[in-house]
Amino acid sequence: MTSQVEISIPSASISATPKPYTVYNISLRLPLRSFTLQKRYSDFTALHNSLAAQTGQVLPFVLPKKSYFTNTTSSPALTEERRKGLEAYLQGINSTDDQKWRDTSAWRTFLNLPSTATSRSSTATNLHGVVTGAGVPVTDPVVWLDQHRDLKSRLHDARLYLTKRDQASTAQAQHEASAQAKKSLVQAGTMIIALDKGLKSTGTGSAWHHGKLPEGELRRRRDLLSNASREKEGLENLLSAMAAKSALDRTVAAAQEKGELTGEPPSKDHARSSRPTSGRVLGKETSRTKELDNNGVLQLQQQLMKEQDEDVTILAQAVARQKELGVQIQEELEVQGSLLNMLDEDVDRVKGKVDVARKRVNDIS
Repeated sequence: MTSQVEISIPSASISATPKPYTVYNISLRLPLRSFTLQKRYSDFTALHNSLAAQTGQVLPFVLPKKSYFTNTTSSPALTEERRKGLEAYLQGINSTDDQKWRDTSAWRTFLNLPSTATSRSSTATNLHGVVTGAGVPVTDPVVWLDQHRDLKSRLHDARLYLTKRDQASTAQAQHEASAQAKKSLVQAGTMIIALDKGLKSTGTGSAWHHGKLPEGELRRRRDLLSNASREKEGLENLLSAMAAKSALDRTVAAAQEKGELTGEPPSKDHARSSRPTSGRVLGKETSRTKELDNNGVLQLQQQLMKEQDEDVTILAQAVARQKELGVQIQEELEVQGSLLNMLDEDVDRVKGKVDVARKRVNDIS
């Protein structure tokens, strides 16, 4: 039985370390999940040896030979040749009818697969916990879109948890909702880093730079990532404002409780902070502002205005691009019109010559 995992190595890149080395970006696609891994050639060698040791048999698949005279970091041709060889090696193991190679722990560990990866239902459940690492750029165009959908899902979850925190009636429920919202935002930040590195990747064989995606699509994906980053930043600011408001409320409540126990009147600062803020009608508060003080509302308003200004800037850029396209189309139409006029003149000239030739033929006959 063949595997339900689709494996490819679309690109290779050079590590940003003092002693650079080549890493190969492995793209894995499963029924409901896609992600990317980075492995060195030595990792493939260790996998090959582990598969032979765990099965007690020699693999029918061969790794590309190691070069002792040329380094892949300085030879794009050698890097591309080895990338193709490693991709064929993984695809051979993945597509063979002999299941024993894929049942080993070495294979599952190498690809970060759960122990039940061969089961369709178990794969769909377990792989939702796999998140692309911050250091692994997403260079596959299809995986990039899958990862962006997951990013939007994380941001949506964070917004839901913030709403739940706003509606919670106990401190414990607020703390749990805040923790879940922060977790979702951290995961979203990790995904944004991976997606951004994927767009900036210029590794050998990268899918972004071989005509598979036009420049307009790359710009669209940059805009999507920019919008997601702004949304994440706004949610983080809202979470921070909620946490600050809760801390202030706890301080005021503790001071009031202390005053009730000791019989001391509250200080002027506490009395002033406990009085309702003028200019705020609580009955007309929204879910995003009723937990905030005046400074928090002001910061939220400034953030919203900043986001609106950025949206207007993006819209203006899109309109400018449309205008530029319109101008180019108009110039192209003028060129085509000129060519058609020249063609009409040539047709008229040829027709005149044909008429003269026909007249001469008639005179001769």
